[in-house]
Amino acid sequence: MRRVDIPKPQGGVRTLGIPTLTDRLIQQALHQVLSPIFEVEFSESSYGFRPGRSAHQAVKAARQHVAEGRRVVIDMDLEKFFDRVNHDLLMQKLSTKVGDGRVLRLIRRYLEAGMMAEGIVSPRTEGTPQGGPLSPLLSNILLTDLDRELERRGHAFCRYADDCNIYLKSKTAGQRVMASVTRFLACTLKFTVNAAKSAVARPWERKFLGYSLTWHKAPKLKIAPTSLKRLEGKIREVLKGAQGRSLTKVIAELNPALRGWMWLH
Repeated sequence: MRRVDIPKPQGGVRTLGIPTLTDRLIQQALHQVLSPIFEVEFSESSYGFRPGRSAHQAVKAARQHVAEGRRVVIDMDLEKFFDRVNHDLLMQKLSTKVGDGRVLRLIRRYLEAGMMAEGIVSPRTEGTPQGGPLSPLLSNILLTDLDRELERRGHAFCRYADDCNIYLKSKTAGQRVMASVTRFLACTLKFTVNAAKSAVARPWERKFLGYSLTWHKAPKLKIAPTSLKRLEGKIREVLKGAQGRSLTKVIAELNPALRGWMWLH
């Protein structure tokens, strides 16, 4: 795979692994066959990279949980999730539904494929880098155990890939659940919760998928301040070069950036 590092809005970089054209085709074929097999077992509270589901549905569900009186949120960030996926654990979960050893060996080869940057290939022993068609499905397969554990405990939550928010009625309960879920993730799925980016707080003090909530009894969605700043920056970049260009072309560039914000209103 070709390694590509893209900057994160909060700082640092996100590493993508871009497969070759042939590998993308094969991964897409695998995805189309495997997705219906595992989709039936995914949680109703999981919204990321699934047919007929979206980030907009996730934030609407979050608003509903808060409107029902759960006015404390556990905003949980998994540290370098896509870089830390345990290959053996993931393959064990795949093997429960996939009996063809050839398919399992092929997926394992994709998981272990080295990443090339500036002509140098780095081997990998863990992780499922973003950038290929198969990676989002594999992440959902692995995190289904987290979904089932939260459902077993009766918690209200929304998960979009590795972004997971749990909604409760008190901060005391929030602290207790944060500690127990952190232990569950470490022991069962081999993931570490990033303490610096995670918190037990009021929903209007945090953001989820770029949005926040108001404090009202019937909360409203609002674009998070950091997301608004990024939006303003994108608009400035487009408008800086707008002089001398046709209005139609400028509108065509603005629309993708504005579409999510317009939905909110």
